[in-house]
Amino acid sequence: MINEMQILEGSKAVALTVKSCRVDVISAYPITPQTHIVEDLAQMVADGETDAEYIKVESEFSALSTLIGASATGARTYSSTTSQGLALMFEVLFNASGMRLPIVMTTVNRSLSAPLSIWNDQQDSISVRDAGWIQFYAEDNQEACDLLPIAYKVAEDKDILLPAMCCMDGYILTHTFEPVEIPEQSLTDEFLPSYQPKYVLDPENPLTFGAYADPSIYTEFRYQQHDAMLKAYKKFEEVVREFEKVFGRRYGLVEEYKLEDAEIVLISMGSLVGTMKDVVDELRRDEEKVGILKIISYRPFPAEKIYKAIKDAKVVLVLEKDVSVGMEGGLLSDIKSFMYNREDRPSIFGFSIGLGGRDVTIGDIKGLVSRVKRREAEEFEFLNLRREVL
Repeated sequence: MINEMQILEGSKAVALTVKSCRVDVISAYPITPQTHIVEDLAQMVADGETDAEYIKVESEFSALSTLIGASATGARTYSSTTSQGLALMFEVLFNASGMRLPIVMTTVNRSLSAPLSIWNDQQDSISVRDAGWIQFYAEDNQEACDLLPIAYKVAEDKDILLPAMCCMDGYILTHTFEPVEIPEQSLTDEFLPSYQPKYVLDPENPLTFGAYADPSIYTEFRYQQHDAMLKAYKKFEEVVREFEKVFGRRYGLVEEYKLEDAEIVLISMGSLVGTMKDVVDELRRDEEKVGILKIISYRPFPAEKIYKAIKDAKVVLVLEKDVSVGMEGGLLSDIKSFMYNREDRPSIFGFSIGLGGRDVTIGDIKGLVSRVKRREAEEFEFLNLRREVL
């Protein structure tokens, strides 16, 4: 049976979930605001609550490099990081994906320097969207936990074998106490069996990982990564059906909220969706036909599901905590790219919001909806830009 609800800090809940996934090797470097996750895991290892190997390293680059070695020997591996730590991993992110190693990592979303900011936005994970990692985004702490065993089961599938990051907003989730259901170990074991690797480093059966590839074969390696990411789309849908049978909670690549008759659709990822739901509830009471499309899986990208959800809308507002400098938001670009040749596409507007941890209120989002309706919004804008300090 499932444990009763516990009131837990997000980081603690994630650490307990990692423990329940029976991880073999953990390696991470402390950096705000993900430090509590690895502190709790280190304490669990020290107290003998898990028999995972905890490897101390001098940097995030070393943490992920260590896990590449461990994963290549057949271990189930875990790390967590954020912001500059993820940036320091940049080279190794590509190595892990190119070597087809199903490492799972919690990415606690935080702004990137400079200027220095320790507050939340999603610039860090969006900036590595092309590294070949599966990316899931959590709205709340229950999702941040549930997406971990789901990520392992997708990543470790023999037709996928890609690393995965489960993204959760720094402070907003990691340092917030919420009711979370941590399942009995037997249920996690039922859903997530032990990792059975397809290829391992073994002196008795020598293999080469990450070898040199000349131009005659490099493209084929990249194609195989691409093909595996596309296959992860259907695998995710299969895995979440299994998850629902065991745990009773339903997930999808996207989640629809009051979209049945929506003429205006708000799209976003992560904890911001909770505030957006309050906005939609208020607007619905005023008989405004507004709904939400939450993106859980950013990679693989659920293009067709997004299209089906928004094709009948008149207006779409994409709200995201990042910016591709000189262009627009990353999620906005992705949505516009596959909607470009659709004759029935709605008008699409994008807003970079909450950068560097700036508050985003119900009033802010209602204001954006009102401005778009009055045709006063640009195709892409920064929300609440303080022009007096420019």
